[in-house]
Amino acid sequence: MKQVWFNAIPFDKKLVTLALESGVDAVITDEKHAEAVRALGRVEVLTPGDVVRVELNSKADEETATAALKAGVKTVLGLGWEIIPVENILAQSTGLGVEVADLDQARLAAGILERGVDVIVVLPQAAGDLKKIVAEVKLSQGKVALQKGVVTSIKSAGLGHRVCVDTMSMLKKTQGMLVGNSSAFTFLVHAETESNPYVAARPFRVNAGAVHAYAVMPGDKTNYLEELASGDEVLVVSASGDTSLATIGRVKVEIRPMLLVTAKVGDTEGAVFLQNAETIRLTRPDGEPVSVVSLKVGDEVLCKVDQAGRHFGMRISEEIKEG
Repeated sequence: MKQVWFNAIPFDKKLVTLALESGVDAVITDEKHAEAVRALGRVEVLTPGDVVRVELNSKADEETATAALKAGVKTVLGLGWEIIPVENILAQSTGLGVEVADLDQARLAAGILERGVDVIVVLPQAAGDLKKIVAEVKLSQGKVALQKGVVTSIKSAGLGHRVCVDTMSMLKKTQGMLVGNSSAFTFLVHAETESNPYVAARPFRVNAGAVHAYAVMPGDKTNYLEELASGDEVLVVSASGDTSLATIGRVKVEIRPMLLVTAKVGDTEGAVFLQNAETIRLTRPDGEPVSVVSLKVGDEVLCKVDQAGRHFGMRISEEIKEG
C-alpha cells in the first residue's frame, strides 16, 4: 500500500498536528524537533539523516536513486521530478518516494506506470490539500468494472450464520461490499445507509451474507466472510465502480433466516446467501439500494463477474467450478 509522509521542515506544530489528524504514515522533521513530533502522536518520525533526497537533473541522478533503493535506503526525489526518469527508476526498484506540492502532483505520482510511486512526500505548501491527498492515495483502490445482473430467483434458505461487517467508516449511499458464493460472481451488497420506520440507519455496517461467502478484498484478493476480523481492511465499492478502503471495527456473526438470491450476467450465473430482512439490500444499476424483501425476479442488480480460481484468497490459474 502506498504511504504518505509529511515534510515538517521548518517545524510547525499546527501543520504537524494537521498531518497526524489526516493520517500520514510518517513525518520528516529536523533532529531537534523529533521528540516534539513523537509527543503529538504515534507516528514514524524521520530526520534528514534517515532519507536520501535526490534532485533529478541527469541520468546519473537516476542511477543514484536506483542504487539507494536497491540498497534498502529510504529515497525521495526532490520537487521538480519528471515522469520519464521516475518511470525508469520504478522499472528497476521499489520503495521510491517523491515530493509533491499539491493534489494534482500527488495524483500524477500515484499513477505513474499504473502502479505509481510507493511514497508521496507532501511539502508544507500542500498542507491545504493534505487530507484529500491522504484520502485519494491511501484509500482509493481504483475502479472495479461492474455489470448489470438479472435476478433469476429468490428462495428461502433456512437458518444460517450471517456476518455483519461493522467498519470504522461512515459509508454513503451507493456504497457496499462485493460478496458472493463464488469469487467469479459477486453482488454489490449495499451498506445499511437507509433508515425505515422500524430501524435506524447504520451506515458503518454491511450485512454482508453467509459465513462461507467470498468478499472481494483490497489487492485483488478474496476472503471468506468468516475470516474477517477487527483491524482488517475491506474493499468498499460504489455503484460507479469507485473503490476505497475501510477498517473493520467489529464483526458480528449470528444465526438468522437466510435467502438464496441468484442472478445472471449474460450466460454466467451466480448466487449469494443474504439475511432475510428489510434492511439487507442489493444495489440497482442507478445506485439505488433495493431490499431483498422487495426484490423480484427480473430486477437488475450490480454484480462483478471475474475468473474463478483462488487459493488462500489469491488469484491462481486453475480449472475450477464454484456453485
